[in-house]
Amino acid sequence: MSTEQVLSTPAVDVATHLPTHPLSPLTTSEIKRSSDLIKELYPTRTKLQFKVITLEEPEKAQLVPYLEAEHNGRHPHRIDRKALIAYYIRNTDKFHEAIVNLTQQRVERHVRLGPNVHSPGDSEEILLVEKTALEDEAVKAEIAKLQLPEGTTIISDPWIYGSDGVGDDKRLFQCFLYMRDPMNASEADSNHYALPLAISPVVDTEEYKVIRIDLVPTGPDNTIKETQPYKIQPPNEYTPEYQDLRTDLKPLNVVQPEGASFKATQTGETGETIEWQKWSFRVGFNQREGMVLYDVRYDDRSLFYRLSLSDMNIPYADPRHPFHKKAAFDLGDAGAGIMANNLKLGCDCLGSIHYLDGVVCNDSGDPLLMENVICVHEQDAGIGWKHTNYRTGRAAVVRSRELVTQSIITVSNYEYILAFIFNQAGELTYEVRATGILSTQPIDEGLEVPWGTVVHPGVLASHHQHIFSLRIDPMIDGHENRLVYDEAHAMPRSDFNPHGVGYTVKENVVEESCGLDIDYEVNRVFKIQNASVRNPVNGKPVAYKIHAPPFQKMMADPDSYHHKRAEFADHNIYVTKYRDGELYAGGKYTNQSRGGDGVRSWADRGDSVKDTDLVVYVQFGLQHIPRIEDFPVMPCEILKVALKPVNFFDKNPALDVPPSSQEFNRSTLASEQHRQPEAAAEVVVGRKGEVCCPSKL
Repeated sequence: MSTEQVLSTPAVDVATHLPTHPLSPLTTSEIKRSSDLIKELYPTRTKLQFKVITLEEPEKAQLVPYLEAEHNGRHPHRIDRKALIAYYIRNTDKFHEAIVNLTQQRVERHVRLGPNVHSPGDSEEILLVEKTALEDEAVKAEIAKLQLPEGTTIISDPWIYGSDGVGDDKRLFQCFLYMRDPMNASEADSNHYALPLAISPVVDTEEYKVIRIDLVPTGPDNTIKETQPYKIQPPNEYTPEYQDLRTDLKPLNVVQPEGASFKATQTGETGETIEWQKWSFRVGFNQREGMVLYDVRYDDRSLFYRLSLSDMNIPYADPRHPFHKKAAFDLGDAGAGIMANNLKLGCDCLGSIHYLDGVVCNDSGDPLLMENVICVHEQDAGIGWKHTNYRTGRAAVVRSRELVTQSIITVSNYEYILAFIFNQAGELTYEVRATGILSTQPIDEGLEVPWGTVVHPGVLASHHQHIFSLRIDPMIDGHENRLVYDEAHAMPRSDFNPHGVGYTVKENVVEESCGLDIDYEVNRVFKIQNASVRNPVNGKPVAYKIHAPPFQKMMADPDSYHHKRAEFADHNIYVTKYRDGELYAGGKYTNQSRGGDGVRSWADRGDSVKDTDLVVYVQFGLQHIPRIEDFPVMPCEILKVALKPVNFFDKNPALDVPPSSQEFNRSTLASEQHRQPEAAAEVVVGRKGEVCCPSKL
């Protein structure tokens, strides 16, 4: 596909002399100073392994007055800049967490974390684990038994070890081995997932050594077979040079001759705000969540204090060791920030594009610049609204324009395309597109099993779930909000409803923190309301409703580690009372976690959530039963959660969008005018109220 991209045309104001905003991501110098302050706590030769250096967001009690002062044109009070640091003393299990006050240049809090609390992985560590597994002599000896062709390249995919309560107190990696096509050994992009091996080393992260080699089952049960000579299977490549590409696809150019309609304002080294079609918001970026939105407003009315993808969990269905531990928390175990793609490398965004960079840390505590990790662009979204007056033949039509803020992460084999999408009708959508390559394992030829699908000779892709949790911290016309849900119920037959066609909608208020589910049989719809602000037309509370797709909840047994750890995965909705620091639905540290530190535990407090500062977690996901068509690379599966105004405006807020026209849109073929009857039936009311003119037929 040919595309035309116009870069750097959005209006960008750079205000580098302004003080750093309290919500701006840490700068390169702040990351370096944070690690230096921690290093100063130890003797000079002490080696530290930094896992996270990120903004410690200000307490809400401080930040709300700051934001209100900003919006009201007053000078806000100063808020100290702080950093959250997580690190190890290198080659030990001594895992620490600290808060550094960068404004005061001091360590405010410093603790060693307890047992079964482990850090996420990092890119340097992943490479070291791969190297450790492949250079181990016992692993080499096991590979030699396969009798592979000379020059064959072996690949190691390190997985976070997972939890089952059996010998998993130490922080470990379970490595799954693959090989590239041995008949094309020089091809670095060969799809190794088409050639899985039954050898799985386990690596200890204190000494970085292989402590065990698991041989994985390849039959219909738990039976383990000794390593045998490998039968070479054909490759299954996904890169374009190995395909017979179509030749009948014509160019489709995305051109905005006058540039984009949004404005990006940079405040300092890392802070950035976006304004577009009455929307305004601040964009953040951190190691764990990646893209975060703050202070989201429409036409100067407050909507959302903070929006982010809080967590995701991918539990697998194979009950056999070691696959039974596969349950990745991609954000908590690694991080959407550290895994973010450089979007300028390909056609990830089209049109007039604005890019935002991010800054994270490496394992030495030095800043690591992540270029072009967020792209901002507009896209056409079809017809926004339309009506044709069939009596006159006049059509009023408006095309919908959307603003997209997008990030893409690669988690080893999988890709997730993550986007907040704004439209001109006051609606905000969070979209996830799942693509990439299935995580595969070997299976005996000619065999089928009920927990997976054979996608290539000798290759099994296990069933698995993708469960996401979107964190919504609302401020619908203020911070005192409530969660309600509507249900539609049929009216009983009666003298009033003799034909049995009537139905009503009842609103229910959620009083206490809890987990709740969508019931599609009664059209249960959840809304975040501000009961103290009423619509001027109908007197109802202003609100935003939540549209979430149906999904099958966590399949694992309630007593399993999968269920205990993924605290968000058993309900469509969780609502809690706001507390500083409660950001991650699966808990702060998910690597080999035990549960008890996530949204289910917070909801169990039973706090009052009526007309107060609350937080809503919306769960959605995929039950992924792999199919042949998902291999060697998976077509995008698309999921959307929409937040839509309910009685928030006094009419359709997109009425003021200019009408669609051929002059504006420049389509190559004009539509034929809508054909109407020559004369429509109508009557005219006279001066005294009488119908004075009969309709014409």
